Amino acid sequence: MKFQKSACIEPMYAELPFLDRFQAAKDDGFDFVEFWSWTDKDLGAVRDAAERAGIGIAGFNGDAELSLIDPAQRADYLAFLEQSIAAARQVGARSLTIHSNGLGEGGRVLNAYEDLSDTVKLCAMYGTLQACAALAEKNGILLNLEPLNITTDHPGNFLRTARMAAELTRLIGSPMLKVLYDVYHMQLNEGSLCDNIRAYGNQFGHIHIADAPGRHEPGTGEICYPRVLACLEEIGYTGLVGFELIPKTTTAEAVKAILRL
Repeated sequence: MKFQKSACIEPMYAELPFLDRFQAAKDDGFDFVEFWSWTDKDLGAVRDAAERAGIGIAGFNGDAELSLIDPAQRADYLAFLEQSIAAARQVGARSLTIHSNGLGEGGRVLNAYEDLSDTVKLCAMYGTLQACAALAEKNGILLNLEPLNITTDHPGNFLRTARMAAELTRLIGSPMLKVLYDVYHMQLNEGSLCDNIRAYGNQFGHIHIADAPGRHEPGTGEICYPRVLACLEEIGYTGLVGFELIPKTTTAEAVKAILRL
């Protein structure tokens, strides 16, 4: 099976001006692009660049510096998510990525909320996710809940396993709330990639690929990506496979590795 491919054009194609990256990704055979933030972008220009290139927009982050696990931020979180949904509709994006904790520059976890118990964090996240799912269903925008690694890039993040993310989305039961399974993050946090894909893959709405360690293109680290992709095919995954990676040398070399894969 050939999965549709998405390029994350924040770390990839960094050699080019941002709006030129849409055409470059299309020329390299990607079906979609995705990026991290929307508040720092000219959304009209983004839409026009994608339309000129004839490439889809898979999505971007929907929650910025706000947190699902802080009960005091529920109203602000939902208000910002509504703005993010409007931005997604404006540019024709399919989805938004959401997280347990607010993230700052470079993905830094802004607050680990050590003063809150895990019970409070989990209950707050569940309740706010229910409201998020209702907004997603109303607007036809998929939300993908992403666990992050705590060993290297996001120390202090609360949502860190595929199991917790998938159990939350299963309990809520919305077709518009799924899991973003980032293979790089999950290799660092828990391993057992194929076992977890088989156990929780029916909750996956999007896949992210980068090798570990290093977060570079496939073939630069320890992950056996042919086996991972075969497992996704085995379970019947039909969503996008996004390449959210930092090229080890150049984007051109990273694309060659992606095409070999």
